[in-house]
Amino acid sequence: MTEAVSPVSVAVHGAAGRMGQAILRAAPGQGGVRISAALVRPGSGLVDVPLQRILGAQTADLEFRAALDPETEVQALIDFSGPQAFDGALALALERRAAFISGTTGLDEAQFAALRRAAERIPVLWASNFSLGIALMLRFSRMAAKVLPDWDCEIVEMHHRRKADAPSGTALSLGQAVAEGRGVGLAEVAAHGRSGQTGARPAGQIGFHALRGGDVIGEHTVLFASEDERVEFTHRAANRDIFARGALLAARRLAAAPPGSYGMDDILGDCG
Repeated sequence: MTEAVSPVSVAVHGAAGRMGQAILRAAPGQGGVRISAALVRPGSGLVDVPLQRILGAQTADLEFRAALDPETEVQALIDFSGPQAFDGALALALERRAAFISGTTGLDEAQFAALRRAAERIPVLWASNFSLGIALMLRFSRMAAKVLPDWDCEIVEMHHRRKADAPSGTALSLGQAVAEGRGVGLAEVAAHGRSGQTGARPAGQIGFHALRGGDVIGEHTVLFASEDERVEFTHRAANRDIFARGALLAARRLAAAPPGSYGMDDILGDCG
């Protein structure tokens, strides 16, 4: 994948949120990118507020805006907003012919279909998790599932007490990777938690277990078990900066890419 030579102009959609602000803070330390716009919802108390007042001296010399100025250069748009704001973000990327990188969760099938259509015109990447470590974990899980088709597989995740959905989008992505490695549909083999007289574990089942508590950013374990041995892949996120850096790397690499659907495995590239 060929990267742009000059710094990529990036607009952040959902700039008032935790991930949006993490991206704005991380950008000055990332080579090859520059923030050209920080977009928030109309009516937000941040509209017209300088980024530096909220995020410190190292951030771009810009103000939060409710709309993208037509004269502002945008080669990539990073979206961490919400399902209600997602459609507008995608439409804006299509209008500006910018690469679209989104970590917005809770999308419905119509919105995923819109992403697939958009990929015919612009480079598109949607991911539940932008950590390069998780990208590797997805690759490992897919490989292990293919090599160990008869081993039991369980996926355990833990997040902070405020997280509203379970299992996490990342856990579901890991389960999807295992299912792909085994050539089955995830919906056919997924089991979400267990309670009571469940009977023996069915062969081929992929179990999901969600833990919630404290301020945990995110921990995920994929476990493969046989009669005599066990293999576990675990990833622990210490802060949201890892996701911000991954999203900015994706923006840098997709800005010069042809239209199409991409994943973090494409950003990871060939590591042998």
